[in-house]
Amino acid sequence: MDSWIDFWGCITFLCWLFYLGCRTKFLKTRYQRFFALVGAVSGFKFLAYKMGNFALHRHAEKVMRGLLARKIAYSFSILFLVSPFAFADDSILVSQTQWESLLQRVERLENKQMTPDSMSISAAEQPRIMNSERKNKFTIGGYGEATMSRKFYSNNYKRYTNPEGYKHDSYGEFDLPHVVIYLGYDFGKGWSMSSEIEYEHGGTEVAVEVEAEENGEYETEVERGGEVFLEQFWLQKSFCKQANIRAGMLIVPMGGTNAHHEPNQFFGVFRPQGDNTILPCTWHELGIQFHGRHKWLGYTAQFLAGMESDLFGCQYWVKNGASSPYEFKLGNTYAGLGRLDFYPTKGLRLSATGYCGNTFHNTLQNTSSSKYDNVHGTLAMGSVELKYQGFNWIIRGSGIYGHLADAATITSFNLSMSKNSISKRQSVASDAYSFWGEVGYDFFGLNAQLAQKQQKFYLFFHYDNFNSQYLVDGKKNYSYSWCGRQRFSAGFNYSPLSELIIKGEYAYGLLNKAQNADGEMYRKYNPEPEFSVGITYCGFFKL
Repeated sequence: MDSWIDFWGCITFLCWLFYLGCRTKFLKTRYQRFFALVGAVSGFKFLAYKMGNFALHRHAEKVMRGLLARKIAYSFSILFLVSPFAFADDSILVSQTQWESLLQRVERLENKQMTPDSMSISAAEQPRIMNSERKNKFTIGGYGEATMSRKFYSNNYKRYTNPEGYKHDSYGEFDLPHVVIYLGYDFGKGWSMSSEIEYEHGGTEVAVEVEAEENGEYETEVERGGEVFLEQFWLQKSFCKQANIRAGMLIVPMGGTNAHHEPNQFFGVFRPQGDNTILPCTWHELGIQFHGRHKWLGYTAQFLAGMESDLFGCQYWVKNGASSPYEFKLGNTYAGLGRLDFYPTKGLRLSATGYCGNTFHNTLQNTSSSKYDNVHGTLAMGSVELKYQGFNWIIRGSGIYGHLADAATITSFNLSMSKNSISKRQSVASDAYSFWGEVGYDFFGLNAQLAQKQQKFYLFFHYDNFNSQYLVDGKKNYSYSWCGRQRFSAGFNYSPLSELIIKGEYAYGLLNKAQNADGEMYRKYNPEPEFSVGITYCGFFKL
């Protein structure tokens, strides 16, 4: 049949050339001109078929990898399909099934090129574990971590008041830091639902803690109103890639760790310590969100419930302020967040985030006294982030700085609460910061065979610097200098499969020296070295 098509195409194409060359000199009747025109159209169809088939089948990969080649293939194929004189034999046509299959391969390759790290984060970015392109209406996935650590320092509550007495202590830990089940459903017409059900440290949210600031007092703390909690639950209406509205329990993308909290988004066995100390992590709040992406710019805006200042503390600053021990979330105060993600070149993302909200009156305690009329406890924070991935390198970094207004009043108010209250009854700083950076190189990327199997082996270095008691009302806080520290770590990440990572890390923590107001050192704290290993998974499950 192909030989017959070739013969017919040549004949009709010659008729078309004859028609153009002779114009109407020898084609004097309308019938002669009509049949010559039929030959011309058929010749066009023959060329479209041959060139389109050549581009789509013999050079399919090039077509799918190059937009220009893709447009050429589309043009020839459309010309072939719309031609009024179609060949009747289906065996020589590009079938609808073949055409759809090729288009799907094009989209998959384009998505893979645009987002090489398929489990990446923020609401404006596509995709991440909660925002992935879904073929099926129902999606199930998740991530989890199992870890073991040996810490070569004491965990006694007196280790900061009497460092010499606990200089040679050590202890070990086994843990399940996070195990998350993701469920999503696409209702169609732009409507979708997503949820993350999280089990932290084996699933319990009731813990007994020894408070270093309260003479080793044992406290049973209920951090949430249940053993299992929803990290995310939201409904979304997508109008287009540039405009999406989401409402429910949302991730608050303040800092690099909250925005990118899955275990394949950081090299360490545990999340970066600074972000995980001064902020809720993973930070989620009830609210409404608008987000989208246009070309090289992603954007997110959120309206959220405010944090609760009576849950703020010394070592962990505002970390516990997003938790609620009640069966509801207090909504006496509100907050707003704005975020921008820039993609100036392939593999590079630059992000900036700002947050502001009041915290003081968001409590069940009585704050109606006139002395609290002008006390708002306004919390303002800003963060910048960087990520680069290319040429076997991954470089990440994040910096956060936060200021809490009326910190002294909040401290006084919290200390006045009863011991049976939900408050930690601790000193709260007015300023805190955290910044970290890490760099890793994939040595398996140097081997084509291992790279083709998607196996990776990164060696990395990580640096953390943070202080949850940096300033108190604009002055340096010397009473809690141990809350400021640096942490150096190095290790490896081995991925036998794209969804699995085996991690190993050695870290060395250095605490700030205790000084008086004149800058004289009066106490030196012990360093905090530790060795940790862990295994993680992160991905979707094929049903």
